[in-house]
Amino acid sequence: QVQLVESGGGLVEPGGSLRLSCLAAGFNLPYYSIGWFRQAPGKEREFIASISSGGEGSYYADSVKGRFTVSRDNAKNTVYLQMNSLKFEDTAIYTCAQSRSGLVSWYTPAGTLEYDYWGQGTQVTVSS
Repeated sequence: QVQLVESGGGLVEPGGSLRLSCLAAGFNLPYYSIGWFRQAPGKEREFIASISSGGEGSYYADSVKGRFTVSRDNAKNTVYLQMNSLKFEDTAIYTCAQSRSGLVSWYTPAGTLEYDYWGQGTQVTVSS
């Protein structure tokens, strides 16, 4: 079955960096766009970034643009989220998701309804 497993979260000071990984299994990763979302306590799930199936396109929320970079290595069945210049407000559980539609070039969805399968998430805490 489809599995998405996030890793790489942890505790980091403001201004620091982390790289999250999303390991995919049970489906053909090169066919699908992957999105990253986050949810802080008491808040709704928020779109962060997405990357198209071949990596030719990416899309970011304004809150992370210029600080976060999404990439993928389809040969390793892994999608990454490099997070730099982290802020207190980046504290959340970060989750990756598989897009509902496959084999669509340059497809970088931002809505939760455009995704079918979700990982369990990894905690990122930014604190001094």
